[in-house]
Amino acid sequence: MAIDDERNDGATFPSPQGRLLPWIGEDGKPCYLSPRSGGGFLSRLADAVEAEQVRDSREVLAHSSGLLERASRAQELRFIAARLAECLATTLRVTESRGLRLGVIEPDGDEDVTESRGPGPAV
Repeated sequence: MAIDDERNDGATFPSPQGRLLPWIGEDGKPCYLSPRSGGGFLSRLADAVEAEQVRDSREVLAHSSGLLERASRAQELRFIAARLAECLATTLRVTESRGLRLGVIEPDGDEDVTESRGPGPAV
């Protein structure tokens, strides 16, 4: 799904699909921002969402390190493992998006780093 932004400032994207957005569509498929969109509203929103996802990943990593240093209950470990997996998936998505924009990752329909959003472990 490509989404057009309201502004075109001449930015180009190495990927013909456009920018991989940091969220998925209702059908669970990746969303892309049109290569013509440049630095408009949706591009800035995607930047903000990516920054928040990376911040969240840092916080979860710091919290998990503390849990692993002390004796933790199985329930705590399952919870932190689920959060770490979620953060890893979102961070990989941010990495893929940035790599595609920089031209250092080749778009490949066979590899999908999008997270599967299942129910996760019961905690």
